[in-house]
Amino acid sequence: MTPLDWLLEPLTFDFMTRALLVTAVAGVTCALLSCWLVQIGWALMGDAVSHAVLPGVAVSYILGWPFAVGAFIFGVGAVALIGGVRSTTRIKSDAAIGVVFTSLFALGLVIISVTPSQTDLGHILFGNVLGVSDSDILQVVVIGALTCAVLLAKRRDFTLLAFDRSHAGAIGINTRVLSALLLGLLALTVVVALQAVGIILVVAMLITPGATASLLTKRFERMLALAVLVTVAASVVGVYASFYLDVSTGGAVVLAQAAAFLLAYLFGGRGGVVTAALRRRRAVTA
Repeated sequence: MTPLDWLLEPLTFDFMTRALLVTAVAGVTCALLSCWLVQIGWALMGDAVSHAVLPGVAVSYILGWPFAVGAFIFGVGAVALIGGVRSTTRIKSDAAIGVVFTSLFALGLVIISVTPSQTDLGHILFGNVLGVSDSDILQVVVIGALTCAVLLAKRRDFTLLAFDRSHAGAIGINTRVLSALLLGLLALTVVVALQAVGIILVVAMLITPGATASLLTKRFERMLALAVLVTVAASVVGVYASFYLDVSTGGAVVLAQAAAFLLAYLFGGRGGVVTAALRRRRAVTA
């Protein structure tokens, strides 16, 4: 088999082209959002929302709704609950997040366990990108495009919120509304990524791209571009690896992103430990 045949053979299967499309759209959406989540310090919030949507998915199945509807409602509800607990008690934010998302995740497991259905719980938790339907693809593309458009349109405000919240408020930006908008986009992004990698692996797609890009550059605009580039490459590599190795597609995509992070950690211009060691060695010998 020639390299060209190796590249083209998976594309002869309809389910592979669908998987590549959905994974790429989900990856780009997650990559853009992850840059702000990493800078603001909302990594745990991404974990919370990704797990808290499970009861919404279960309720949507029972009522015959699209999964995106229930997932979005419970994602936004989880953010509101966390904010309410944090503002009305002396519990710290990390504890409030832990209580809310574990409780909602457990609620989802209970609802699924008592609901007779043919739905495979593994597909909800770990994704089923190889089995997406036309309606799933349309949903992912529309929500992903909407989320990316808002993120890019408001990128300067979100960036100022991430780096200097006090200054953002001083120049007239309503930081509470802007934070709520970003959390709403987080809930939408979870809905998009849910189709590709499932609930449990969503958090990796929400954090790893931004963390990887932050090791490669200091400029935020460049960080956005690098996060998207790394994620698209990891999506293609992961989907192809799952085809030829017969492994989980979502897991392969996340592992490809983890490999990119490892390379950035070792050899990145900003935070690469190997690069830094070589620089110190040159400085000593100079």
